[in-house]
Amino acid sequence: MIADATGAVLAGGRGTRLGGVRKALLTKDGETLLARTLRVYGAVFPHALVIANEAAVYDAFGAPVVSDPIADRGAPGGLFAALSAATTPWVFLAACDMPALDARVIEALARKRDGVQAVIATIEGRPEPLHAFWSTAARSTLETLLRDGEPSFRDLLAAIPHTRVPIGELGPGAAASFANVNTPEDLALHGLSLPPTT
Repeated sequence: MIADATGAVLAGGRGTRLGGVRKALLTKDGETLLARTLRVYGAVFPHALVIANEAAVYDAFGAPVVSDPIADRGAPGGLFAALSAATTPWVFLAACDMPALDARVIEALARKRDGVQAVIATIEGRPEPLHAFWSTAARSTLETLLRDGEPSFRDLLAAIPHTRVPIGELGPGAAASFANVNTPEDLALHGLSLPPTT
């Protein structure tokens, strides 16, 4: 258990390449991706949050649903929502479309947090901010950036002390934990089904 962190999942986006579905509601073996993510979080963190502006859609999943305090800022705005709502000094932020999140990889990343405000894994040198730990100490910096414009995660990382961890340091098979779903081919690869239409 990582007692000083909250698991937050970004659930607000639509899968435009999947026909505009809510990717959090994609299913595998009868379980939605959001339910699976919250199940993984339950084994790792004392608290979990769902970051979304459609609370009614996600209320039934049993975790608090938090909307963006600063609207229309994309994923960095979702991180700000999580940092604002968390009662722990750290937040682990992941996207809702990651079908193979691995508690062991999350725990390995957590061990790299000393003396910084973010811990970001890198794959071939590219940072992965939506499978990363963020300190609430970064909240004020992020708020300033959000109120001044539409910052990227790269902008935030340039403004705070952080550690970049090559994925090879996170254990064998760690790359699977970072996989996400964007296309019909990804659905097939991970054995996922579209949510029922209403």
